[in-house]
Amino acid sequence: MSTADPREPQRESLPEALVQLLPELMRAATAHLAPVLPVLTELGELFAARGHELALVGGPVRDAFLGRVSPDLDFATSATPDESLAILRPWSEAHWDVGREFGTIAARRGEHTVEVTSYRADAYDGQTRKPVVAFGDNLEDDLVRRDFTVNAMALRLPSMEFVDPYAGLADLAARRLRTPGPPEVSFGDDPLRMMRACRFVAQLGLDVAPEVRAAMTAMAGSIEIVSAERVRDELTKLLLAPAPRAGLRLLVDTGLADQVLPELPALRLEVDEHHRHKDVYEHSLTVLDQAIALEGPADGPEASVPGPDLVLRLAALLHDIGKPATRRFEPGGGVSFHHHEMVGAKLTAKRLKALRYDKDTVKAVTRLVELHLRFHGYGDGAWTDSAVRRYVTDAGPLLQRLHRLTRSDSTTRNARKAARLSQTYDQLEERIEALMAAEELARVRPELNGNEIAEVLGIAPGPVLGRAYSFLLELRLDRGMVGREAAEAALREWWAEQPERG
Repeated sequence: MSTADPREPQRESLPEALVQLLPELMRAATAHLAPVLPVLTELGELFAARGHELALVGGPVRDAFLGRVSPDLDFATSATPDESLAILRPWSEAHWDVGREFGTIAARRGEHTVEVTSYRADAYDGQTRKPVVAFGDNLEDDLVRRDFTVNAMALRLPSMEFVDPYAGLADLAARRLRTPGPPEVSFGDDPLRMMRACRFVAQLGLDVAPEVRAAMTAMAGSIEIVSAERVRDELTKLLLAPAPRAGLRLLVDTGLADQVLPELPALRLEVDEHHRHKDVYEHSLTVLDQAIALEGPADGPEASVPGPDLVLRLAALLHDIGKPATRRFEPGGGVSFHHHEMVGAKLTAKRLKALRYDKDTVKAVTRLVELHLRFHGYGDGAWTDSAVRRYVTDAGPLLQRLHRLTRSDSTTRNARKAARLSQTYDQLEERIEALMAAEELARVRPELNGNEIAEVLGIAPGPVLGRAYSFLLELRLDRGMVGREAAEAALREWWAEQPERG
């Protein structure tokens, strides 16, 4: 195994037009960094006083040119981790190792958290999941080992000198995603960078360069050496991007999804010549788009499902993954996907667990996939108040997400059919609101609590009491609020038929 980088850095010059605009662009970027300039200047002076270089690198520099707010302050330095710690300890209110072995020390002062990483050269041996680290000795060699040219720009501190040896600013202007050196080498260093490319396509609206796409396609299988947790985090960032569709397409088209989310490319069912079913893959991407459009503002109330909402977006993307396994061609030319919501729920839970999502997320997304078809039994007008209560109770705290998922699932091009579905769901929501106002459906409970049930029946806590409670809950769902006396009478009638009495 060798940590040597086989490439020769391929430094590039900015186009003349950008060179002329650079002073103006730098003024705009510096103005955007104004809130953190005191921190940048102070740290730059502290490191310089100890004889070390310090530069702001990566995302914060890129975002400054884009006019975006970056949540991170990432620095590269010629100092060793121990030397960085010695400088940051008296400056900060708190400090910690992000990964001393990887050269990164973090510190916090006031509202600012910074990460300082020694110049480095990361490499994989092609077999293990963790990078091998060799520290470097200059900024430009550090930048060539970064994932993409748009992230290989830096500002030396405290001078604010712009460093862009691989024309990242030109690529940013062209909305192009390239690697500083050969993409095969970059992705060989860290295969997760291929997923990061998909994420940047979604987050920043960039297009991958042809050679980057080709390398991703050829090397997709190498993502297997990356831990599930790192893959999950990149997938999450992609899904939470403003427009994840383009990034997901790249994930599928390059074959990466076959490795990390195979249920998604499996939705590309062959559409028969008579078009007896819609393109499930395109439908799922459209449902995701429509679900995102129905999210509330980030600072909105919980009932508005403030975006970006990971649970809703995962459910929208995965809601039909049970269709490939349940597709049946029926006599007479029809196509069915019976119980695909149940099969899909099982597949969803299995995939999200494999990606190491937390239990609450797995449970919530799986439940939405399971329930996403429930509404379609409502259209015939046969739903009783009992059915509406069960719909609300089964959805529980996911009700507002289920509303949005169900509405998003209508992708028909038939305007009349779409309007009818929307109107029908409007009616269901109105019934839910009316029942909620009358019966407090969000807190459905039997009209007798456990202690009262035990007193009426003269029994101790245990399995029988649990069954009695369940009986009264079913009564509440079926008949609504019947009053304490009627509930007690029904309980006694039920109890008279139970063998446990004797």
